[in-house]
Amino acid sequence: MAREIKIGDRLVGDGHPTYIIAEIGINHNGSVDIAKLLIDAAVKAGVDAVKFQKRTPEIATPRDQWDKMRETPWGYIRYIDYRHKVEFGEEEYREIDRYCREKGITWFASVWDLPSVDFMEQFEPVAYKIPSAALTDHELLRYVRSTGRPVILSTGMSTMEQIRASVEVLGTDNLVIMHATSTYPCEPDELNLRMIETLRKEFPDVPIGYSGHEVGLVTTAVAVALGACMVERHITLDRAMWGSDQAASVEPGGLQKLVKYIRVTERALGDGVKRVYDSEIPALRKLRRVGLQ
Repeated sequence: MAREIKIGDRLVGDGHPTYIIAEIGINHNGSVDIAKLLIDAAVKAGVDAVKFQKRTPEIATPRDQWDKMRETPWGYIRYIDYRHKVEFGEEEYREIDRYCREKGITWFASVWDLPSVDFMEQFEPVAYKIPSAALTDHELLRYVRSTGRPVILSTGMSTMEQIRASVEVLGTDNLVIMHATSTYPCEPDELNLRMIETLRKEFPDVPIGYSGHEVGLVTTAVAVALGACMVERHITLDRAMWGSDQAASVEPGGLQKLVKYIRVTERALGDGVKRVYDSEIPALRKLRRVGLQ
């Protein structure tokens, strides 16, 4: 069985170009105008898709967190009120849908609860992302699977046993598993990129990707070299902006560099077959003394 799935009009998996997702998430801070600027940055960089997050705050937020007070751009407010401030509704997502179509870029979302799946269905997304926080929510996994759409499963803050249990619920068809460490930002010694190889061995029929939250770009290209066929990084207009994910995000210029690094990495990997290239012949003739033929 080929280790590939189809997302929209793209095949994703071994032997195909890395599918690059720019995670806007909630870095729009509740502003459609900021969301559009982030979409523009993603289009300019040449990524394959942008991704948002959809929650029903009262369901996705643990009850004991609702009344905790938080300093926000809207003042010192309850955490549950903050969650509502950064949550887009139907009007905002219809404009995002229109804008992405105009710009020619795919968009979809992470879904955190069942009503969010129902909400997103009206936009006929190319895929659903299961966030790391929801990996153990088997009811949500079954509900997302029932849509028949491709599923991208993020594995941060999870054990191998929990990952295996989630994959058993989802099945391996039409699935991508993303290695991730849910620390924002994540230090290099906790990225554990060799988990990409571990997941490839554990799930031989499933494309394996990487969702990175580190500072810097090089390690994401390394993930591609280790076999990640899908890459996701948070993006921001400015890492100094307010918000919990901003510091672990990539700014527009960095996003352009990251796409270039990934595409160069793909070209540099080759096919593993040793050959003498035409470009080597002048050096061979000039430098080799024995066994020239």
